[in-house]
Amino acid sequence: MHIAVCIKYIPDPEAAFSQFSIDEQAKKVVPAPGLRHVVSPFDEQAIEAALRVREQHAGARITVITLGNEASRNALKHGLAMGADDGVLLMDPAFDDGDGYTTTLALSAAIRKLATVDLVLTGRQAADGDAGIVGAGIGEELNLPVLTFAKAVVMEGAAASVVRVERVLDDGTEIVEADLPALVTVSNELGAPRAPSLRETMRAARKPMVVWKAADLELDVATLGAAGARTARERIFVPSKAVQCEFIEAATPEEQGARLAARLREAKVL
Repeated sequence: MHIAVCIKYIPDPEAAFSQFSIDEQAKKVVPAPGLRHVVSPFDEQAIEAALRVREQHAGARITVITLGNEASRNALKHGLAMGADDGVLLMDPAFDDGDGYTTTLALSAAIRKLATVDLVLTGRQAADGDAGIVGAGIGEELNLPVLTFAKAVVMEGAAASVVRVERVLDDGTEIVEADLPALVTVSNELGAPRAPSLRETMRAARKPMVVWKAADLELDVATLGAAGARTARERIFVPSKAVQCEFIEAATPEEQGARLAARLREAKVL
C-alpha cells in the first residue's frame, strides 16, 4: 500500500497578531522576520492518520508532498521524522503566487508521477488561509472518491481494498466507506499527532527527498502560479475600529440609569 500525504509549511498559527503586518499594495499578509514556520496542524494530523494505517498494515509506504520554497524542506523533514518514508518538494518559480486551484494542479501531477498511490491524505484545511478546497480539488482532479472531515481512518476488505472513515458532523458522526484509491481529508478530532522520536529524527536525514519542477511534472507554466490562478484578491486590510465613549452624568444613580436607558433606546439598542 502506498499513501501520499499532502502538507503545507505555514507561519505559526499560534503567533501573536502583532507579528504580522499587511501590505495593502501587494495585497499580502507579511509575517515578521524570523517568525517560526510549522507544518499546518491539520496536515500534521494527516501524517498521523497515515502512520496509524501503516501500524495496521505493515509494509505500507508513506510519501509526504509539499509545494513551496527551500524553507519548505523543513516540513518534509518533520514528516520524515514522524515516520514517513520519503518526501517530495515541488519547488519552481512557476508555482509562486498561485491559489488553491494551481496548488491542486501541481499536487495532483506529483501524485500521478508517484505512479500507484492507494490512499491520499490531506488536512481538512490549511491553518493559514482556512479555505479547505485543495484536498477535495485533488480528488476531483484525480477522479477519486473524497471522504472529508475524518476523525478515524481504517482499512477494510480483502487486501485492505476499502477505506472506512468516521466523519465529523455538526450533530455527531457518520461512518462512510470507499473503494481504493481514494482521498481523505483529516480533521483535528483525529487526536494529537505523535512527536518525532530521536530514532526517527536521526533516520530522517537518510531518507530520500526529491525536488520536482513544473517540467518534471509535465505541466504548462501558463496554468500554474500567478499565471494560472483563478481567484483574485481584491483587497486585504486591517479593519478600522472606531470607538466612541459617552459618559452619562446625573445627580443620582436612579436618574443616571434612566438617562442611560433613554440613550440606549435612542440608539435603538433597546
